[in-house]
Amino acid sequence: MPDTQKDPILEQIESLRAQVEYHANRYYNLDDPEISDFEYDKLFHRLLDLEEQNPQYYSPTSPTVRVGGNASNTFAAVEHKVQMGSLQDIFSFEELRDFDRRVRETIPEPSYVVEPKIDGLSVSLEYRDGMLTIGSTRGNGFTGEDVSENIRTIRSVPLRLPEALPLLEVRGEVYMPVKSFQKVVEAQELAGEQPFKNPRNAAAGSLRQKNPKITAKRGLDIFVFNIQQVEGKTLSSHSESLDFLGSLGFKVIPEYKAYGDIEEVIRDIGRIGENRGSYPFGIDGAVVKVNSFADREILGSTAKFPRWAIAYKYPPEEKETTLLDIEVQVGRTGAVTPTAVFTPITLAGTTVSRAVLHNQDFIDQMGLSVGDKILVRKAGEIIPEVLSVVWHDPDKPPYRLPENCPSCGAKLTREEGEAAVRCPNFSCPAQLVRSIIHFCSRSAMDIDGMGEVVCQLLVDREMVKTPADIYRLTQEQLLELPGFAKRKAEKILAAIRKSKENDLSQLLFGLGLPGIGEKAAKTLAGRFGSLEKVRAAGWEEIAAIDGFGEIMAKDVEGYFRDEHNRALCRELTQLGLNTTAAVVETTGEFTGLTFVLTGTLPTLSRGEAGAIIEAHGGKTSSSVSKKTSYVLAGEDAGSKLTKANQLGIPVITEEQLLEMIQGGKTE
Repeated sequence: MPDTQKDPILEQIESLRAQVEYHANRYYNLDDPEISDFEYDKLFHRLLDLEEQNPQYYSPTSPTVRVGGNASNTFAAVEHKVQMGSLQDIFSFEELRDFDRRVRETIPEPSYVVEPKIDGLSVSLEYRDGMLTIGSTRGNGFTGEDVSENIRTIRSVPLRLPEALPLLEVRGEVYMPVKSFQKVVEAQELAGEQPFKNPRNAAAGSLRQKNPKITAKRGLDIFVFNIQQVEGKTLSSHSESLDFLGSLGFKVIPEYKAYGDIEEVIRDIGRIGENRGSYPFGIDGAVVKVNSFADREILGSTAKFPRWAIAYKYPPEEKETTLLDIEVQVGRTGAVTPTAVFTPITLAGTTVSRAVLHNQDFIDQMGLSVGDKILVRKAGEIIPEVLSVVWHDPDKPPYRLPENCPSCGAKLTREEGEAAVRCPNFSCPAQLVRSIIHFCSRSAMDIDGMGEVVCQLLVDREMVKTPADIYRLTQEQLLELPGFAKRKAEKILAAIRKSKENDLSQLLFGLGLPGIGEKAAKTLAGRFGSLEKVRAAGWEEIAAIDGFGEIMAKDVEGYFRDEHNRALCRELTQLGLNTTAAVVETTGEFTGLTFVLTGTLPTLSRGEAGAIIEAHGGKTSSSVSKKTSYVLAGEDAGSKLTKANQLGIPVITEEQLLEMIQGGKTE
């Protein structure tokens, strides 16, 4: 007879999988952990090690898929069998009463369910025979993108259901919790990157990463709030469906309640609004839905929205406080940033006492002085910002930034045409740490493991004084750092070696050339092809590039004229870093078209939208001209939108852009 005894290693792996799944559910979904984080991490890493040593036992439902798989180059299109529509927004209770009157014209005694409206990215999760098969974005409602590998990294998403239904498609909202958002923004600012403006953009940008390992590190979560389609189960109401989803292990939308009277609905919306700051996630409103599925069928939909649901949007919370002090910090480029320190206030449920003031011009425009009464709010319900001065002592002049660098004492400078005041000292300690963090960041040289803490340690111990020193680090040096073991040191050194192969554009961005972001670095690399040619280019040649101006071009030329920077480039070349650009031929729907992006887009950051355009053969530009093909405009679009209208340039939305990719046409 055949030996049916199971491999002891497989038995151990399956046992560990069951334990990890159990404890993950207690932690992420039930908020009732039974073991410490340390004990959980030991279980998880033991499982991860066993699976790496025994790849024949790979399983797509193993909890280790949460750490992310291999990077992909693109997202495949997914056709939604059931349209993922949007809701009509209202901003007053009278509009809500009008909605109730319209419903009662058809359904005399409706029941409503009230839910918090999570500020994130809408997704669909499809399960067949109880197994997660596809996770996709909403897209334009009819066609989205397959982000299954990234969805699997979200720890509260069930990979396998306890009930093997033939088909279940649910709709949910992927969001970035407040704590995760704050950590990501802090890391972006330290690395000199453009920080996410709000949790919604952060969630969208993180879920649409080409590398799932990056998504896994962003701390995303999800609430499920709707069943799109189901086979093998009959449900009659929305509240019943949410209860059922909860029984399957989904993290369902919190605090849903059913009411028969619109005034009760209004009171509950008020309650949610009063408590919105206490939630560990961002909300921008409350959703009201007719509970009965039969009643929904009768009510139907308009061309744009369902008649059985509506979204109430809350106004931003604003409060007065007293400005106690203005502190200044030095960034990686030497830019000095003032920060307001004020009497602590509670906004959107958290205590805030600081807000960035940007630059001297911002302070002058407000006439801001220490002791003033100021009005503060949270942009996107997260980032504190000073809106205006409520009361100002007329005898006090506006605050002035110091004349000398608070870190090294060098005299601060301000170039003509620039808003920023800078420290010109390349050896300034404050600049060094931030420049090293930026050099190692994902958008630059992408050295995994070289985060803020490690970079600070290396600089403090004088092991790294320039980016070139990173490539001279040894295992012995790293093992001197607190918390370092052999495996961690080896991984960092491997990441450092791998970074030598990066494209020239990443190196140019990592060097921190003044005024040069990711897109400009790619443009420079593509135009000149090698670091040597970029160094040799005159400002006139650089200024001739589309999107570059005279000031920007002179800044680049000035950077490479400085002997300190020239020496660094020579060292990096001698250390074996790639200093040439990859030749990429791009063709697609946007070949020959130039786009200008302006305003805040619904789900994409402008960087992500630009990457999509370039991936499909198009170009992006920072200014509107007669050569512009389209202007992609979001909320708060400014002068670029005005100029586009004046020149008759077609203006499109994010939804229209995605339709164009799918073969649609924009009039």
